[in-house]
Amino acid sequence: MANGQGPAFVMPDGDREGELRRRVLVVDDEAGVRESLRLVLRDKYDVSVAESGDEALRRIGGEGFDAVLLDLVMPGIDGLTVLERIKGQRPELPVVIVTATRTVKTAVTAIKLGAFDYIEKPFDLDELRIVLANATRTSALQREVNELRAEVGRRYQLGNIVGRSEAMQEVFRTVSQVAPLKTTVLITGESGTGKELIAKALHYQSPRASRTLTAINCAAIPEHLLESELFGHERGAFTSADARKLGQFELAHQSTIFLDEIAEMQPAMQAKLLRVIETGQFMRVGGTKPIDVDVRIVAATNQDLTQAIAAGTFRADLYYRLNVVTLHLPPLRERRQDLTLLIKHFTVAKAAELGIKERAFTPEAIDHLVRYRWPGNVRELENLIERLLVLADFGPVRPEELPEVIRQSQTAMPTGNMRGEVLLGIRTLSDAVDEFEREIIVEALHQAEFNQTRAAERLGTTRRILKYRMDKLGIREK
Repeated sequence: MANGQGPAFVMPDGDREGELRRRVLVVDDEAGVRESLRLVLRDKYDVSVAESGDEALRRIGGEGFDAVLLDLVMPGIDGLTVLERIKGQRPELPVVIVTATRTVKTAVTAIKLGAFDYIEKPFDLDELRIVLANATRTSALQREVNELRAEVGRRYQLGNIVGRSEAMQEVFRTVSQVAPLKTTVLITGESGTGKELIAKALHYQSPRASRTLTAINCAAIPEHLLESELFGHERGAFTSADARKLGQFELAHQSTIFLDEIAEMQPAMQAKLLRVIETGQFMRVGGTKPIDVDVRIVAATNQDLTQAIAAGTFRADLYYRLNVVTLHLPPLRERRQDLTLLIKHFTVAKAAELGIKERAFTPEAIDHLVRYRWPGNVRELENLIERLLVLADFGPVRPEELPEVIRQSQTAMPTGNMRGEVLLGIRTLSDAVDEFEREIIVEALHQAEFNQTRAAERLGTTRRILKYRMDKLGIREK
């Protein structure tokens, strides 16, 4: 190394832990030191070397390393500058500083700049192995976290949320517009319509997606604990507060917080939430100083907040702060054209999740499912599909396997069901086109009192072509 002191290695008795071979970059201006480190580490690591800061930065920019061993004292670009640039390129990459005793203070400065750890010269091989093992393990865990976050982000993209009805398409358009912004969003809809799913889509399509979404169910936390849960508390704030606790707002700094069942929040807490929205500040329970926080708020409710305001249980000023952008999720009974798509989606997803075979549905079973009103909405449908797969008989799902309440449903068959059956593979496109044409012709004949000439005029065709279509489709004259 540039200070002239070579490392003093004390060889261990043998390998003390087996681990995957990971990539380490050794950065040092002395060829002897680079070669020594390469030889002593090659039994466990794929070791690459760089003789200058410039070379190290080039290699880090184009190759994947799990850790860097970086000498602080080098000609040209010094170690601290190299460290800063590495953190600019690859902030998650662990950098271990190698330093002489007289530069330990500089090493401490490097830690503040983001270095993972430092080792002093002369050092033994055991120390080096332990530090590198910790560094590369941290790097591997960080990669795994990043991959999981990316997978979660892909899962909650709008393209993966089922809904072709116009109402859901309008929801998707609004989500795409407001997701990149900090705008507060209020999501309304009955229980089970997918409000949390839309909240996640808002978060994972925003610049805050790299941070964890915080979700709080305001109805699930007792009133006397909700303030501490949201804002934290200081030690001694109340009898059992034996230590400081950070609240969810503080933990969600620079991220998104999802407040589900916001209508269940008591007026006193509503006032504190209003302060956070208006000022970006809050105080821990028992605290004396306001804390600044950058949090995007997404709230949801299955209640009519205007009625809650009239009843005096919800603050009007908080409502207007939350109601900047409103997303209303329609109940499943109002988006029946999505039903067969959802059945197919949950059948495939649940079978993959449970590691079991998918099942088809007979047309009669689909007919019952489409007629049902689904008071539990999408959540009820999802749970039913899982039950039908877990308690599966062989072959397609038949009506007798459905719950009695579904079999007895007498809701009229929706007009959008035909398209769903085609997409589900129950009906061919040709059959669906014929049925649609048959219904239109029969209706035109009824309206024209079975006068084929007038019916043809209504349909914009000739009597000869109409008669040909009637014969082809098996439609009798009156």
